[in-house]
Formats: sequence, structure tokens, C-alpha cells
Amino acid sequence: MIGRLNHVAIAVRDIAKAAEVYRRTLGADVSEAAPQPEHGVTTLFITLPNTKIELIAPLGDASPIAKFLERNPDGGIHHVCYEVEDIRAARDSLKAQGARVLGDGEAKMGAHGKPVLFLHPKDFCGTLIELEQA
Repeated sequence: MIGRLNHVAIAVRDIAKAAEVYRRTLGADVSEAAPQPEHGVTTLFITLPNTKIELIAPLGDASPIAKFLERNPDGGIHHVCYEVEDIRAARDSLKAQGARVLGDGEAKMGAHGKPVLFLHPKDFCGTLIELEQA
């Protein structure tokens, strides 16, 4: 069902500072930060030869990553994103197997302009999973 690893997301408090660490210290190719109001975060992507790293920072006080950053003040890995060929078919198959889809169960547009869904971490070894339409 799952395809290639699309990205690993790292929650940070200060996206500009984190971007500079990747840019200056690691010599990474870092995109511009972009607000994602529908998801309550600001994102940017670090392009690697085989995948991407997504840095995510809270966009406002009601951001869904605020609690994560309360528990992890220095930030850390927030989720892993896998590509799927058909996001609706993947969702339906996962739900039939007992997996919980977060939110209302409908895909939303993600940072890449493609539909995404999130799966409950308790169903996946403690890891928040994002599925993105390939």
C-alpha cells in the first residue's frame, strides 16, 4: 500500500533559526517558509537526494503542534509521510483494518498541493503517519 517515503517532519519553535542551522551547518537546500493556515503550521522543505525533511512551526496559538512542542520543548520528529497511489482506497482499507484516521476522515490539501490524511500514532507504533496522494 505505502509507496516511497515523501518526507520526515520535524517540529521546531523558530523555523527561521532551524532553517539557518540546516542551510549553514549542513549546507542543505532549504525552501522558503510558507504558512499553511488550514493545518495551523508554517512549513519549509529541505531537499535531499532521496527524500525531503519538512520543518514545521506553529502558526498561531491554536496550532496542532503546540502540545507536541510543550512536551518536547526543543522540538523533534513529528511525523513520517508516505506516498500512496490512491488516498481514498488507502484510507478505506486502513479503516477496515481498524486504523483511525484523524480529523473528519477526509483528505485535505497538504503543503505540496496534494491530498493528505493523518493516521493515529497509537495504531502505528507511536508514530504519527501522514499519507500523501502520489
